Amino acid sequence: MRLLSWNIHKGIGGRDRRYSLQRIIDCIDHEHPDLVCLQEVDRLVKRSSFDDQPRLLGESLNLQSNFQANVPVATGTYGNLILSKWPVASAHRISLKRGKRKSRGAQLVHIETSHGVLHLVNTHLGLDERERHWQIDCLLQHQLFQSYATLPTLIVGDFNDWRNTLANASLATKGFHQLTSPPGQFRSFPSWLPVGALDKVFVSEGLQSHQARVVRTSLAREASDHLPVVVDFTISTN
Repeated sequence: MRLLSWNIHKGIGGRDRRYSLQRIIDCIDHEHPDLVCLQEVDRLVKRSSFDDQPRLLGESLNLQSNFQANVPVATGTYGNLILSKWPVASAHRISLKRGKRKSRGAQLVHIETSHGVLHLVNTHLGLDERERHWQIDCLLQHQLFQSYATLPTLIVGDFNDWRNTLANASLATKGFHQLTSPPGQFRSFPSWLPVGALDKVFVSEGLQSHQARVVRTSLAREASDHLPVVVDFTISTN
């Protein structure tokens, strides 16, 4: 199975500041993913031509769409989106908002793939390091997350973790392994000259990764201020 994770920056190019959802669609389609986890997806917002991006992305890629709104923007919103080749059996949102900081959330879906049951978490963490550690602790300790704790689990998204401090904290304690390591090989931000490995993938037991990589095509460099991360994996049958 193939998963793609990407902060698409509302479809606005990182350097040319031009809005083009088609560039995002073309980049994703080129990688032929079965599962897609996107962050900073707009729905009915002026800056992105009032497009219903979750619907347009799902229809264009022929994948089922599950959107999680996090931040209101005038009459619209933006947040996280999961696109899936398989039906989503259940979907939940865990609030990761801390105090007066920007609203953040973790999107949890339970997918019955043709290869087995998968628990997939898509998130976009805060800008402060202490906030991010609090958010990961909140996620891992939440009853909804714990209810799927025995399932093979992927946690993916834009972690904003410049110093890569999350991998050896609570995630490691709970048995999660970082696939996007060493960080020097997974620099994804800013897209035109990547210096930060902000976009990460963590897996639990029950999953085996065959390859993890950053997409560095010329179109990906133009389409967003982040580069996509792609992971090929299987669900263990043992």
